[in-house]
Amino acid sequence: MKHVTVLFVIIVSLTLGLTACSSGSATPAKEVDVANLAADIDVATVKAVQGRDDVFLLDVREQSEYDAGHIPGVKLIPMDAVASRLNEIPKDKAVIVTCHSGNRSSQVAKFLRDQGYTNIHNMLGGINAWQQAGYAVEK
Repeated sequence: MKHVTVLFVIIVSLTLGLTACSSGSATPAKEVDVANLAADIDVATVKAVQGRDDVFLLDVREQSEYDAGHIPGVKLIPMDAVASRLNEIPKDKAVIVTCHSGNRSSQVAKFLRDQGYTNIHNMLGGINAWQQAGYAVEK
């Protein structure tokens, strides 16, 4: 009887394990609505929208910081050049601003809102948080 019970437990465990593995896939990630993002967003949200046509990633660090490592697909416009290069920042996309730690990007996000941009977001923690999350950078 003991062997039958052990065998039963093994069969049930294997069946449940196989069922879980073959059920297709986990629930797909929910599509991020970039029109309704918070003013400050985390790196996981940025990663989820990275590469989308309706998203513009803006890095406001200096060239040397950018060269040391940046988010793939990000556009570099150093903080002190943003005001003179507004024509390079689209108004018809969600703009996500990043920097080293989130300080400069927060300031630039506020500046852009003051200039009439309405879909502006600050990436909390900057490239530091991006790398701590294990996301890739380009050099």
